[in-house]
Amino acid sequence: MFDYRKAALDVLNTEVEALQQLDQYFDENFVATCDTILNNKEGKVVVMGMGKSGHIGNKIAATLASTGTSSFFVHPGEAAHGDLGMIEPGDIVLAISNSGEAHEILSLFPVLKRLKITIISMTGKPNSTMAKLADIHLQITVPKEACPIQLAPTSSTTATLVMGDALAMALMQARGFTAEDFALSHPGGALGRKLLLKLEDIMHTGDKLPLVSPETLIRDALLMISEKGLGMTAVVDNALQLQGIFTDGDLRRILDKRIDIHSTCIGDVMTKNPTVASPNMLAAEGVNLMQEKSINGLLLCQDNQVVGALNMHDLLKAGVM
Repeated sequence: MFDYRKAALDVLNTEVEALQQLDQYFDENFVATCDTILNNKEGKVVVMGMGKSGHIGNKIAATLASTGTSSFFVHPGEAAHGDLGMIEPGDIVLAISNSGEAHEILSLFPVLKRLKITIISMTGKPNSTMAKLADIHLQITVPKEACPIQLAPTSSTTATLVMGDALAMALMQARGFTAEDFALSHPGGALGRKLLLKLEDIMHTGDKLPLVSPETLIRDALLMISEKGLGMTAVVDNALQLQGIFTDGDLRRILDKRIDIHSTCIGDVMTKNPTVASPNMLAAEGVNLMQEKSINGLLLCQDNQVVGALNMHDLLKAGVM
């Protein structure tokens, strides 16, 4: 029986070895590439590549675009038949080819040069035509492909992808690109919800807010907890200033102590100085806070006045967790 596991491990080890040698190419050319792109305030990064390099280039362009660098992919074959019009003076072309001899890309160089487009080539051959004609060359040489017959692009495409990721992440940090910036370009789906949603967007307010005074009997406070369905109630004064909190967990503890719920006030058994948050806090931060404090409910306050409340179920329903 063929040893599939050994074949897979051979691929893994070969590609890991290739990546371990990639650090030598984060050199002055890499720095120059970052500076060139970062200082290009008006133009875009246009990524090109044929075949497997094209697939990798498409991903690099997408990563750049989603992390603050305006970028898109143009297929070299389509560029030669009209799509070259998408490239404007001031743009930067990132041309990818492991051999550095992709004729579909090289045929575009004269036009790009005439438009005074800055060309950055990414190849595995520093003496290739693309490397020599480009303004900046990023080297991605690998010792060997993971393909046993040394034909299918494997290690080389992995190295290209990592070089592209390194470029995008370096630029992202240099721009001071934040999680909120990232969310603005990913408004759909769970990612956008997690990064953009604030606690005020999902908190319970008004009549849905569980509130009792310190003089409220425990039995009546329990009715409030049951009615509002959050597993807790805030304890407030007449100005809605927070005095404490009482939760399902607190109920279990007082029952263990055989406290009479029909004659004891909630102010005598409430938890004082509970964990609270601002309504402006990102929902993702709220999750982290609740997990850190090992609590299932959270009161939201402004100037110590209770304005909202929520629990883990609300965060789950909102798709934040």
